[in-house]
Parts: sequence; structure tokens; C-alpha cells
Amino acid sequence: MILIRQLSLRLRLTLLFLLLTLIAWGCASFFAWQQTSEKLDKLFDTQQMLFAKRLSAMDFASVHSLTPTVAERKKIKHGHLDDDALAFAIFTADGKRLLDDGENGRDILYDYRRDGFNDGQLKDDDDAWRFLWLTTRDGQHRIAVGQEWDYRQEMALDIITSQLTPWLIALPLMLILLFVLLSRELSPLKRITRSLQLRSPESAEPIGTEGVPSEVRPLVDALNQLFQRTHNMVVRERRFTSDAAHELRSPLTALKVQTEVAQLSVDDPDAREKALAQLHTGIDRASRLVEQLLTLSRLDSLSQPDDITPVPMEDLLQSAVIDIYACAQTAGIDVRLHTEAQGVVHPGQPLLLSLLVRNLLDNAIRYSPRGSHVDVTLSACQFTVRDNGPGVSEEALARIGERFYRPPGQDQTGSGLGLSIVRRIAALHQMSVTFDNAPEGGFIACVSW
Repeated sequence: MILIRQLSLRLRLTLLFLLLTLIAWGCASFFAWQQTSEKLDKLFDTQQMLFAKRLSAMDFASVHSLTPTVAERKKIKHGHLDDDALAFAIFTADGKRLLDDGENGRDILYDYRRDGFNDGQLKDDDDAWRFLWLTTRDGQHRIAVGQEWDYRQEMALDIITSQLTPWLIALPLMLILLFVLLSRELSPLKRITRSLQLRSPESAEPIGTEGVPSEVRPLVDALNQLFQRTHNMVVRERRFTSDAAHELRSPLTALKVQTEVAQLSVDDPDAREKALAQLHTGIDRASRLVEQLLTLSRLDSLSQPDDITPVPMEDLLQSAVIDIYACAQTAGIDVRLHTEAQGVVHPGQPLLLSLLVRNLLDNAIRYSPRGSHVDVTLSACQFTVRDNGPGVSEEALARIGERFYRPPGQDQTGSGLGLSIVRRIAALHQMSVTFDNAPEGGFIACVSW
């Protein structure tokens, strides 16, 4: 079995076709033999019955008790003489032979049983015969008509052979034709193989499906989808690497400068403490940037979130407000939660939705003046986060949410990735995010579904 699996598909199909054909040919031959034998038996039984009835119509008064056998008579089967085609003998009621065919009829043994068909043998012969016994109307004579079973079987075999032999002769031609047709039909697979061998690892060009069998088309479509996903992944990884290298260059340079300043300020404790404080701030900024880059990279690789569950939005927002409350108090910001609809539930991944809300709250607190407040409002199909900051210009508003974009004139440190993460998480949860300046002043972010 293992050896067969190692063969080519074309050869395996040819061998399987040959095996199935031989099995079908054998079964057909067996059933044809059974049906033909049954039909021939009925035909020859009818022939024996008609022949016996004709003999019973003879004038037995003209037949003397010791009449010699009839002249030698041969039967013709398929153009040649055969003495097994039919044999007969006529007996008196007490078993005395009156007449026979001069051949096998001389060896028919008298049978005293009832009329009808039975199987038996000739005298001094082991071959099986089929006999019909018929008693005349006056009850004075019994007629026996016999036929050898081999004769019937040979006749059935000749008929079956004449019918099935042409198919057996045609089998090699069918195998050759099948091999040629398989080669032709499998040629698109060879073309696909050559295309894959010459394909660039980064190429997103789909494989052509022209002439591809319908059974193979789903495989080709799946490969094209895989190539597209692989291409998108490579593009994302390259962009991530480029962005990370570009954005980390400035923080690392600043860390190096502050480190050198601290080293040179051995005799100036105030300058050294200032340099170390700036170094600590720079480390925090770099750590936050790396964390956001990794988060964004993981989000880009997701096609849909795992572990989707119904998330109570009020509990989610309340938990996010509690988590950020200490940071907001330190910045002198009051965070308020307003619920306009009860029992609002949205399917999603709780951790990702929590990250979305925390990024919006962190952005609002970071850019709000001290002593102001941030309002989080939940309605039936959306929630908003509004701060009392200065807002952004119309030009900057059009680019809010782009990666690494920060509106000019910002005093707060940042990487410009927070709102990009918000957009990506919202897209994964079939939500939409809009940013705008609030009519009463400040900046408002709206997440709807």
C-alpha cells in the first residue's frame, strides 16, 4: 500500500481504473453467466418437453416389441455434429425398451418415478444429464428425453465469451486512452508547479486558474489567499521595522546624551540630578513607545479577535475609569462617567476593548489642562470621550489617527500611536471611530457600532 502511494497520481489512477475494471468485468461475467445459464435451462427444458410430446403422438401400435434402434442420427451444434444435444428412449410401462435414438438413448436407464424433470446419469457414465420423463395418455408407454449438462454449460460459456471478449480486448486500448487523457488533464498542475518554482517569496500575484480542474480550483484559490496574507504580513513587518527604527532613534539618542551629561556632572549635583531625571523620563518614553509598537504589530497580525464574548459596555467603561482614576487625580483631572442607556452589550474581546478605552482616556487626560474634567458618555449604540483641552486645528484633525502623527505645538511627550491602536481595535470589532472638536470646546472621540 505504501509503495502504491509513492507512485504518481496519473499511474495510481490508471492502476485503480484497471483494478476496478477487472472487478466490474468479473462481476459482470459472473452475473451474465448466471442469467444466461438460467435462460438456456428454460429454453432447453422447453425443447425437451416439446420433443417428448411429439414422440408421445407416435402410433405405438406399429412399433413391435423388439424393434431395432433407429438409424444413427447426429445433432448439429454450431455447425458441427454433437451427440449430446438430445437423446431419447421409449419404454413400455413395465420397463421394456421399445425405441431409442441409437446413440446415448441406448444407455438411458428406466425410471419408475413420476413424470417430470430429474437429474441422472447414463449407464456406465459419470457425466450428469438432465432427463424428462413423460407417460403417454393411455399409460402404456414412458418416454425419456435427455440432455447432458455439459452441453448446456458449454453453450452458456460460448455465449458469455462472445459477449465479453470484445470488452477484454478493448481494455488495453482504454488504459492507453486513459493514460493520455490523464496526462492532458493534469497538465495544468504541472504549469502550477512551474509557476510555484519560479515564484518570488514576496510576490502577491495570484496563480492563474485558467484550465484548472474544478476539483483543484479550491486549492489554487486557497494558495492565492495564502500568498496575499503572506505578502501583507511581510509588508506589515517591514513597515513595523522601519517605523520602530525611525521612532526609536530619537529617544535612544536622547538617552545617550543624558547619560553623557550625568557622567560629566560629577562635580555639579544639581545638573546631575536633572540629567538623571530626564534620563528616567526618556526611558519611560522609550518603554511606552516599544510597548505600543509591539501592541500595534500584534493587532495588525489579527484578522479577527479570539475569545469573542458579550461585553457589558457600562462595566467596561466603569472599570477603565477606575483604573485611570489615580493618574487623572495626579494630573488634576476629574473623570466622569455618564450612562444614558442600561444593559448595553457588544460582542468583543474584553482585553482589547479595555485597551481601546484606556488609550482614549489616557489621550484625553494627557492633553487636558489641569483642573478640567473628562466626560465619558454611554448611549445605546455608542460611547464618547470628551475633554476640555484646546482641541486641534482642521488640518491636524484630518490626520488624527495616523501612525506616528502628532499635531504640532504639543508640550506632552508621545509617540502618535495611541489613536492608531484605537482605530485598529475598533476595526477588529466592527466599530467605527470619529474624532472631532467639541462644540463647547475640547476634543471628542466617538466610538459607535
